[in-house]
This record gives sequence, C-alpha cells and structure tokens, in this order.
Amino acid sequence: MTTTIMILNGPNLNLLGTREPDIYGAETLADIEAKVKARAEALGLAIDFRQSNIEGELVTWIQDARTSAAGIIINAAAYTHTSIAIMDALKACGLPIIEVHMSNIHQRESFRHKSYVARVADGMICGLGSIGYELALEAVAARLSKD
Repeated sequence: MTTTIMILNGPNLNLLGTREPDIYGAETLADIEAKVKARAEALGLAIDFRQSNIEGELVTWIQDARTSAAGIIINAAAYTHTSIAIMDALKACGLPIIEVHMSNIHQRESFRHKSYVARVADGMICGLGSIGYELALEAVAARLSKD
C-alpha cells in the first residue's frame, strides 16, 4: 500500500505562471504538481494534490486527510495570515505538517509576516520558489521514516 501525502494549495495559486511572475515565477501549478509527483514516486510515496480558493473546502480536505493521508504539505496562500479555521483543522489532524510558500513571506508586506499555519506546522519552507514543495515532501518522508 502506497503512503499518500496530501498537498493543499490555497487561493490564487491556480493563477501561478501568470500572477506576479516576478514574485512567483513562470511555472504553473500543474508544472509544480508534475515535479512533486515525480519526486514522490522516487520516494515511494503518492500525492493527493489539490487547490481551492475556498477556505471551508481547504478545512474539509484537512479533516479528510486524517483518514486518507499520512502527512500534509500546505501552501495556504493568503489564508496563512488570516485563517484560524485552517489552523484549528491542522492542529486536530494529528499528521506531520509542512508549510510552504514560494516567496519569502518575511521579506514582504508586514501583514504577511504572521502565519497561523506556522503555529501548528512541524516546519516551514519559504522563499525558495517551487522547489520548496519538493523539499517539503522530503521533510514529510523523513518524519514518516522516524515513526
């Protein structure tokens, strides 16, 4: 049985490749998914890669991960800085959690410096572009191999 890692992407990440390429680069979310899927296969993992602009849908997926996944990688995008609901769902899931941001949120506007996700995540990777997703996958795999 293959171990599945849920990878969740928040609002506006469906616009990657065209949205602020000076900050986020030219890769699309589909490009990132393909790279992460290849890396997951090399690690003997499967991924469940999703994106939503709807906070409640992300909360539901986090709750679903409790029984369908072994870990969560999340780029909650703008919800990182506003969503107590996402934080509470992550806290309740009982899974390894790695937070990812393509840009360095600490070099951006001050309102982006606070992360509710970070309060419950095992770690955060930010500022490294799309490779951050692959590094997060490595981190989850390492966590799971310890258990």
